[in-house]
Amino acid sequence: MLMTGRDYRESLRSRKPRVYIDGRQVESIVDEPAVQPGLNAIAVTYDYAHDDQVSRLLRATQVSSGQTVNRMLHINESPDDLLTKLEAVRLVCKASGCAQRYLSHDALNAIHQATHRIDEDKDTDYHQRFLPYLHRVQELDLTLGVAMTDAKGDRSLRPHAQPVTDTYVHITERRPEGIVIRGTKAIVTGAPYVHEFLVMPGRNMTERDADFAVCCAVPLDAPGVTVIARPAGRPGEKSAHFSGRYGQSVGVVVFEDVFVPHERVFLAGEWEHSGFLTGAYATHHRHSCIGARAGFGDLLIGAGVHMIEANGLEPSSGHLRDSMVELIKIVEGFYACGVAASVYGFEDPAGNYQPDTVFSNIGKLLLGYQIYDMHRIAHEVSGGLVVALPGPDEDHNPVSRATLGEVLRGRADIPAERRVQLGRLLEDLTASYTGGWYSVISLHGGGSPEAMKREIYRHYPLEERRDLVTQLLERGVYKPAVVNPGRQPGRCCAAGCNAPEPGESKG
Repeated sequence: MLMTGRDYRESLRSRKPRVYIDGRQVESIVDEPAVQPGLNAIAVTYDYAHDDQVSRLLRATQVSSGQTVNRMLHINESPDDLLTKLEAVRLVCKASGCAQRYLSHDALNAIHQATHRIDEDKDTDYHQRFLPYLHRVQELDLTLGVAMTDAKGDRSLRPHAQPVTDTYVHITERRPEGIVIRGTKAIVTGAPYVHEFLVMPGRNMTERDADFAVCCAVPLDAPGVTVIARPAGRPGEKSAHFSGRYGQSVGVVVFEDVFVPHERVFLAGEWEHSGFLTGAYATHHRHSCIGARAGFGDLLIGAGVHMIEANGLEPSSGHLRDSMVELIKIVEGFYACGVAASVYGFEDPAGNYQPDTVFSNIGKLLLGYQIYDMHRIAHEVSGGLVVALPGPDEDHNPVSRATLGEVLRGRADIPAERRVQLGRLLEDLTASYTGGWYSVISLHGGGSPEAMKREIYRHYPLEERRDLVTQLLERGVYKPAVVNPGRQPGRCCAAGCNAPEPGESKG
């Protein structure tokens, strides 16, 4: 069953999670004003699956079940699936800034690969446990939160050596019917308004860290789960034209002796495979992040064009054209890496397709650094009104409204009110709390730049490039030049040239 956005909201009404926001316990997630922008953003992924104009991107047929499922829950089965997912993520983020639900897709694909791999190596049955869970999630059209990043504690110490063990989620008890987990996941996107959490390891483990190598599915309102979150976006703020409607909450999720039945456990101590699961998720997620931030870039490009025109100028003129081309180059440049990662995606032994690791990481690394340039260019082409406009209360002030309407107009055919709206939209996206949030989440979301650099270096075919030059050398393509120290300009040898004898060829 493919839910609508309204269905999604109502599906959360029966959940009774323990959630704290701004120091108070939330009684009803569905009715809580502080998270409405997050609910709205997730709802886009549901509603677009029913929109005839775009549903082809948001729907997919899962071969293993034969069912039509939401693209955000689909297991990729071809490079075309990867490309379509990339386009779908860009689409929903054009509307919402960050639709968040693509994390569900990324984790499901990684777990699909990892459980197959573990079973092949350890003769376990994790993959056969995972498939029924996957089909249930797809049938109910759920949204899953990815609980991967642990609190970590002292980062110089491995999980087993932490003085506070609960800085990492770990197994505390093994029962005949399941496991018990404790610990803290520190950065969980959409934590207050997902249906379930996919708990995953966030790093490569050693044998002594075996109890920390755990992957399982936990309902949002499972006994022992507490979510401590921040509001989604800027709900209720008068100037938050965009982030008051669409936003993202991030939460700390505390697991206190949470029981997980075996059918929901997909890794429980097989520490040798924790690194593969983490890496597979990172590749899928960084590929998705490329599409997400390209959608955000589309918003900046469109708003920039509108603001230039409202200022009375033309986007095609001089330095404004150059700045807009620079912004387009950035957005489409890292998106092109996502396209390449899709086209060069490869089939995993589990049967699903993974994006190319190098292109995925390069695209994510580019956008992580260049988000700051995107903001700068948006400021350049828009002018200082982005942060210098009077507050929104002046829009209704009878004393100042008429005067401001006259002096803040740029082009005669564009009302001052439109110019003000555009300025506040760009402020919201680039120069507010939300703007700063987009910067940080672009840089660190899906892993730090250092993690991406490590993956690029690890997977790039350096030896192949080295061998290429070795073969050139061995074939004699490159020969060092013989430098004669006595050579002078215009002379072919140290002794100079002798004139040819009469009748002797000069050739």
